[in-house]
Amino acid sequence: MPKDEQQEERKPRVKPIIEAADSLSLGISMVVAVIIGVGLGWLLKNLTGAAWTFWIGVIIGIAAAILNVYKAYSKQYKEFEELSKEPRYAIKKKIDDDEYDEDEDYGEKSY
Repeated sequence: MPKDEQQEERKPRVKPIIEAADSLSLGISMVVAVIIGVGLGWLLKNLTGAAWTFWIGVIIGIAAAILNVYKAYSKQYKEFEELSKEPRYAIKKKIDDDEYDEDEDYGEKSY
């Protein structure tokens, strides 16, 4: 087996799996946050005997799920901001910087 093929086989193939798990983890964390909140509310209801304490736990769980979504959004926004600063993705800046000559015809190519 050539050396290039051996190096190809040894490359870690985990990165796509980690990226997929990161996206999946948001959904899982939302569900877990709500379940923990419901469990907390059920525990409070059993300890105090007041039925309205159950809803406090549910509200805490939903708030935690919303917080998880906000944190994930903030993280992605920062990553996209960094990505937009790379020169190869600065298309808008190129368009704004280019000054088009009104007399020039862009419809046909002249060789």
